[in-house]
Amino acid sequence: MATFTQTKRLLRYRMGLMRLKKMGLERVFSYTLGKETGVSAELVRKDFSAFGIKGHRRGGYDIDNLLSSLERIFGKDRVQNVVVVGMGNMGKAISMYQGFQDHNMNVVAGFDIDPAKLNKKFHIPVYPLENMGEVIEAFNVSVAVLTVPEVAAQEAADNLIGQGIQGILNLAPVLLKTPDHVLVNNVNLMVELERLMYHSGVLK
Repeated sequence: MATFTQTKRLLRYRMGLMRLKKMGLERVFSYTLGKETGVSAELVRKDFSAFGIKGHRRGGYDIDNLLSSLERIFGKDRVQNVVVVGMGNMGKAISMYQGFQDHNMNVVAGFDIDPAKLNKKFHIPVYPLENMGEVIEAFNVSVAVLTVPEVAAQEAADNLIGQGIQGILNLAPVLLKTPDHVLVNNVNLMVELERLMYHSGVLK
């Protein structure tokens, strides 16, 4: 099982390989991929070796074979279903994002407490929270995106976990309390913008 940091690197390798393939390359060396993704060649080789992926000293790695291996590691050889909780502007934008399909991810449903949202036309069906369990079970969903207001985030997360969700991408501006077996990725857009402003010199 890869660590969280290692999976982030593997996904960066995957994106880098996709860019190199679009440029017409068929093979890549570890130092080229490392330069493309901001890591050392040694770390690239170490990460691949951990999953039994081997290259050739003189010929490097076959890009198609690498991508196929990474697809299998991340389950991209099959469609992965996702649900969105909170169908405001951010939830709507996520439901409409076509890039998920390129990565074999499918946003199958949304949930909201606002009755008006249930009757709106979205790209996906939107259900009340009480239908969460049956939808998650029907589509075999293990990961959810949370885009609700701060005051509702913890309760929504608890509901998701109670229905078997194992991973949550939390876009609400609050740190969630979850069991150890549930992986949460907190993305606070305001914090990220403030960090960028500080390091870019805007606030100095």
